[in-house]
Amino acid sequence: MAQRVNYMQQSPELFKKFLDFSMALKNSSIEEKIEDLVSIRASQMNGCGFCLDMHVKQAKINGESELRLYHISIWRESTLFSPRERAALAWTEVLTRLPEHGVPDELYDRVRGQLSEQEISDLSFSIMAINAWNRVNVGFTTVPGSSDAAYGLTKAGLS
Repeated sequence: MAQRVNYMQQSPELFKKFLDFSMALKNSSIEEKIEDLVSIRASQMNGCGFCLDMHVKQAKINGESELRLYHISIWRESTLFSPRERAALAWTEVLTRLPEHGVPDELYDRVRGQLSEQEISDLSFSIMAINAWNRVNVGFTTVPGSSDAAYGLTKAGLS
């Protein structure tokens, strides 16, 4: 697989602004562990090999266990995730694949039972960001692992 377009080179100003937006999310009310889970789950759902590869490595660097990484795709059946993490994963899935008639009140109420309004808002921006990154990387077939050195991901020991 070869990358179709290097969007970082072709649209450097837009890339920088979007990267700045994504980096600002690091200061949100959502903890890093949940940010990692959200990025991995959305990337799985969207079939984004580049982002999935990147975020699994970041999660590993951030101390995530291998077993939990394996269980993200089966989080509903797994006993390894807290109610707060489950709420974040449910919110990720519903915003990644919007239902035809919107987000059901029951799901929102369940998520609201675990997250504050600010946390839901911040989490929604994180979900928006990873979905946008997924789309550009899937569209341009960005090669998984191709930016490991640039992003410091080689220290995950998975390359």
